[in-house]
Amino acid sequence: MNHKLNVDVSKILVMGAGQLGLAVLNALHPRVSALGGDITVLVAPGSIEDEATPVDESLKKFAAKGMKFKAFDLSNISHEALVAFFSEFNTVINCSGFVAGLGTQTKITQAVIEAGVARYFPWQFGVDYDVVGIGSGQPVFDEQYEVRSILRQQQSTEWVIVSTGMFTSFLFEPAFDAVNLEEGYINALGGWDNKVTVTSPEDIGKLTTEILLESPRIINEVVFVAGDTISYGELANLVDSISNKPIARNVLSLESLQSELTKKPDDQMLRYRAAFALGDGMWWNMEKTYNFKKGIETQDTEQWMNTHIS
Repeated sequence: MNHKLNVDVSKILVMGAGQLGLAVLNALHPRVSALGGDITVLVAPGSIEDEATPVDESLKKFAAKGMKFKAFDLSNISHEALVAFFSEFNTVINCSGFVAGLGTQTKITQAVIEAGVARYFPWQFGVDYDVVGIGSGQPVFDEQYEVRSILRQQQSTEWVIVSTGMFTSFLFEPAFDAVNLEEGYINALGGWDNKVTVTSPEDIGKLTTEILLESPRIINEVVFVAGDTISYGELANLVDSISNKPIARNVLSLESLQSELTKKPDDQMLRYRAAFALGDGMWWNMEKTYNFKKGIETQDTEQWMNTHIS
């Protein structure tokens, strides 16, 4: 691992306070506070009142402990304004997701570098974009590959990518259409032996905090984490045993999904299904992960289901 001593916890910016941002804040805040550091959170317009107080109850507890909040619209802010804003921070952790639209992640990355931010954790909390490469059929994946290229072509900003696979909950999202518990079926994306790596947002928050504070610090590296790596066949057996009712099993082949995509090119969830049906880059062995090597326990799919599915 590429390492240097000391981790600077002053002037940390966390971008986004959605499901992942909140999980990161819950894990990071007590550790950074104990080290005398400070965190600012970037939220969407309308998420704060009186220029400082978050509207969201889950964020008010942080404001009460001195955390600062800023709001602006990522999709409309100018490059110059973004650079000026980022220049106030030493570390930026990007939990903003894809909500601001295509092109936002490259725009943020370029602004972070131009602003001279010392350390950047980009929005790469997903699959192995180095393996997926360009042309997966999912434009946001292409953009994620481009973000990595931009980061690797410069030396001024240190970066750390945390590869997490998909959120465990996304596997059970009816719109994603892999496991649909209500309708009682599971669709194997690409085949029953195809695998997927999943991690819960809580574990991502906990592991990102450990990776950020690792001393000597981690520099210019992709760090793999995982709650679980599971095949669709294993997943179907789990769903059968936990749901206590027969689950219909279907295979959505890569060919059938790609054929469907030609008819519905704007269907985002269909694009995700087709990308995950590729198999390669969507999973990695648990033994390869930071949490496995460090002996940090994470929630696997079975534990997640027992907690979230009655």
